[in-house]
Amino acid sequence: MELNEKGYYFTVLLFGLFAVISVQKSVRDRAEGLIVTDLYYGLSWFATIAAMTLLTIGLWNADLTLSEKGFYAMAFCLSMFSAIAVQKNTRDTKIFEDKEM
Repeated sequence: MELNEKGYYFTVLLFGLFAVISVQKSVRDRAEGLIVTDLYYGLSWFATIAAMTLLTIGLWNADLTLSEKGFYAMAFCLSMFSAIAVQKNTRDTKIFEDKEM
């Protein structure tokens, strides 16, 4: 794989990670009654869907074996899931620590 392809996938990964963290934060804030503008909420979802679409199109057109494409897709999905889980757990831990004090 050429360096520009690696850069593309890395950029899409970072974009996707930021997007899912924004979605998780927006959903959680709304559930807790905090104000989140509809524009930010919508842009967060749009960015998440755009990152997934860009990865799908990139892998569809890539000259990689099917197992390599699957590896990249699964790594992307698991990274996005872990970003959501870490952000949620970090926030829960902070709330728990604040209640103890």
